Formats: sequence, C-alpha cells, structure tokens
Amino acid sequence: MAMLSFEQKYRVRGGTLVGGDLFDFWVGPFYVGFFGVTTIFFSFIGSALIFYAAAIGPTWNPFLISINPPDISYGLRLAPLAEGGFWQIITICAIGAFVSWIFRQAEISRKLGMGYHVPVAYSVAVFAYFTLVVIRPALLGAWGHGFPYGFISHLDWVSNTGYQYVNFHYNPAHMIAVSFFFTNALALSMHGGLVLSAANPKPGTVVKGSAHENTFFRDTVGWSIGTLGIHRLGLFLALSAGFWSAVCIVISGPLWSEGWPDWWNWWLNLPIWAS
Repeated sequence: MAMLSFEQKYRVRGGTLVGGDLFDFWVGPFYVGFFGVTTIFFSFIGSALIFYAAAIGPTWNPFLISINPPDISYGLRLAPLAEGGFWQIITICAIGAFVSWIFRQAEISRKLGMGYHVPVAYSVAVFAYFTLVVIRPALLGAWGHGFPYGFISHLDWVSNTGYQYVNFHYNPAHMIAVSFFFTNALALSMHGGLVLSAANPKPGTVVKGSAHENTFFRDTVGWSIGTLGIHRLGLFLALSAGFWSAVCIVISGPLWSEGWPDWWNWWLNLPIWAS
C-alpha cells in the first residue's frame, strides 16, 4: 500500500520529452508517453513482418526460420522484400523500438527526479546491436554482413564469423570483453550472495545490515567497496562488457581482415623476444 501511495504522488503530468500532455498517462502500472506509443508501433510492425516473412518461407520450424539480410551483391542498396528487404525493414523497426524504449525510460526518470543511469546503461546494449546490423555492415560496404534473424542461422553466423578470422579468441578486444563478462558475473554473484546472507539469516535471528556486509569483506579481502561502490562497479563492469563486445566485432573486417593470431606477430617480433 505504501508503494501504491508513492506512485500516486509522482503520477503527475510533466517531464515529457516529446508530445507534451498528449500521451502523458498510465495504463494500469505502465506509463505510456509518446515514446511508449512509438515503441508499440515499431514492435507491432516489426513482429508482423517477421511472421509474414516466415509465412512465405520454406518452413514453420521455429528453430529453422531465418530472416536473412540481403546478398552481398546488393551492397548498401535497398533489396526486394523476399531477397533481404524484410531484414532491412525489420532492422529499422527494431532500432526504432529500442531507441523509443530508451527515451521512455528517460521520461520516467525525469518524472521521478532520478538520474539517467538506466537509459544510459540500456543504450550500451542497443549500441552493441546497432554495431552489428548498421555500423559494421556500413563500414564493410554491404548490409549482407549483418547477422540473420533466426535461432540456428544466427548461431551459424557467429561460428562462421569467428572461423573467418581463424581464431576469434585471439581478438584483443574480445579478450577484454570476455574478461568483463566473467568479472561482472563474479561481482553480481558475490553481491547477491552477500545481501541474501545478511537479509535472510537463520530463523529467529536479527536481520543484518550494511555494517555486517562491509565487515565481511573487510575481514575477507581487507577492504570493502561499500554499498554505493558495489553498484557503481557493477554498472561499470556490465557497460564495459557490452562496449568491448561491440568493439571486438566492429574492428573485425573494417580494420583487420586477416586471422587474429597473426595480429600478435607485433608482440612476438619485439626485440626482447625476437633475439
């Protein structure tokens, strides 16, 4: 009940970025807004096109359905619907829906007087997608370098792209991205375990607070990052993982077209080793 009262207090008009009062309302617990409408629009059109493209395709097997980008020969031109045009329009709709969701998050943050940490964090994930379907294909000169929309076909694209560069694990940006992903998982699991251990003690015992949590890590590793610090660290690790994953693919092709193991020859040829 306290939460419902809080929501009613802050459900007031204002704080919109576009549209003013036109869509400044809620439907149940969901805030609409101008960008809520555009999210619904792009999501509906994109989903409908996916189903339509699947309907005229060769199979209804959900694991084999694939919406493929245009052939490389089309370059950066528009392709006929059945030859990659569906993929192009669906990609536009996906970007429209994702960007609309970012601005909708920003509007809600403005209404609540919060910072823009959530929409900024979400933007990094959208940036990673945008890199794969727009930036890298544009740099390579053809939309055909984007990944297909499908379960098996997408996995095949990931595998083929990796083998195209002999061993993608030698990509230095890939190494950094994977390191951030693993470290992010470690930090989140430790943070979650610590909070649960303090908030869910044995039956009949008092719930512990941040003082106990900080003391645990001071006794364990000699230092505690603190309640606010762990969330800053978690945000940094997560955003870094997404950012470097985008970097690792956008430099593969536009900046380096050979096998990634060959890239390390500069290190092997340093005087200290080459002697």
